[in-house]
Amino acid sequence: MLTAVADQQHIFAQLIKTGQKTQFGKDHQFAQIKSHDDYVKQVPIRDYEAFRTYIDLIKEGKHNVLWKGVPIYFAKTSGTTSGVKYIPITKDSIPNHINTARNALLCYMAETGNTKFANGRLIFLSGSPELERIAGIPTGRLSGIVNHHVPKYLRANQLPSYETNCIEDWEQKLDKIVEETINQDMTLISGIPPWMQMYFDRLMEKSGKKIGELFPNFSVMVQGGVNYEPYKAKLTESIGRHIDTIELFPASEGFFAFQDSQKEPGMLLNTNSGIFFEFIPVAELGNENPTRLTLKDVKVGENYALIISSNAGLWAYNIGDTVKFVSTTPYRLVVSGRTKHFISAFGEHVIVEEVESAILDAARAENIHLTEFTVAPHISTDHGKSYHEWFIEFEKAPSDLKGFAQKIDDNLRLKNVYYDDLVKGNILLPLQITTVQKNGFVDYMKSIGKLGGQNKVARLSNDRKIADAIKAYTVKNT
Repeated sequence: MLTAVADQQHIFAQLIKTGQKTQFGKDHQFAQIKSHDDYVKQVPIRDYEAFRTYIDLIKEGKHNVLWKGVPIYFAKTSGTTSGVKYIPITKDSIPNHINTARNALLCYMAETGNTKFANGRLIFLSGSPELERIAGIPTGRLSGIVNHHVPKYLRANQLPSYETNCIEDWEQKLDKIVEETINQDMTLISGIPPWMQMYFDRLMEKSGKKIGELFPNFSVMVQGGVNYEPYKAKLTESIGRHIDTIELFPASEGFFAFQDSQKEPGMLLNTNSGIFFEFIPVAELGNENPTRLTLKDVKVGENYALIISSNAGLWAYNIGDTVKFVSTTPYRLVVSGRTKHFISAFGEHVIVEEVESAILDAARAENIHLTEFTVAPHISTDHGKSYHEWFIEFEKAPSDLKGFAQKIDDNLRLKNVYYDDLVKGNILLPLQITTVQKNGFVDYMKSIGKLGGQNKVARLSNDRKIADAIKAYTVKNT
């Protein structure tokens, strides 16, 4: 749409103008940048590791490093080789996080006419709102930071209590949340799907009722952070009736898209909220000079790595997600995977979208419900003995595990020609399933101190680190 493209051009110009006065802008000669082509020449794609020197300067108390002044927050998140990331949030960028969540709810209300939920009790399953200070800058989980900005008209109905939200231990916190909400008129529940499932499991255990019966006025579920599809069947079963869902695409680096319609697929790209987007074809990831497309050049059905420049002071920043447009009138997309979550131990370059689609199609055909899964390569020194190992926790295991594995394998071969070639050529055996015991993934996440919060199990790994650790939680003789 012309408006979206024009908005992007305007945001780009504003970012470059403000960025000229920063340390980063001077280092990359922003004063010489007159076009996107100039920007591509001057500013290479970076991940967090390549930004660290600038973040460290901010942590030392320096001003005007990546954006004017200093950030008003650091969003603290995991996900790098060196552990914790500190993502700047500025006075200019905070409205992106707050207003986009509001717009998602307003679009839903306008389309469906359902406004009653706003009068009931609302729960936002989030990280602790308690903040530490680094170089005088309040620092904490994004969900905890956003909690401080919940509008007054929602605050009165919001659960859990501030004290409960501050509990760091996820299981203790969950018990308190259940205690505070089980007898309330819950109308909207929001969070990452695996958290919500744990919350629902605990509620059903305590009450003996399905969630839809326990909360008769519960009508809206807001979710994001991971692909909803693998969790959809179990969540729907736990609720026991149809419920409207609103999908969001937030991250510490920005709020990129939201579901604006219950009738149309995908999420509306947030093209007028302080973020300039670039898109790299997934096949070119890792190239020294990959093609960097702007919004006007994207095509429906192609997989792109999402690159952002923003008024938080992130420049040509690779957020690590891949997206695929389902429409360009307007620009709606789905999250198709992670740039670093793939398997290419044998040259197959299997991505998250492919494994999720392969297993979900097989599960639907067999009426099998999954709790969680992850995939890793099993590399053998004997020719033809290597394979992809799938660790799956079933709600109820299929009667024919080998047959189910075959169905997934067939689906994956249809989706990925390189994988198909490797299996056909006897370089890889068909995939093998190792069954994970009930609550095995929860126990694994607990064992590494990553239960709850914004933490989630990686779907794909190119090594055996997660696979070797999860072995302790598998059903023997599978």
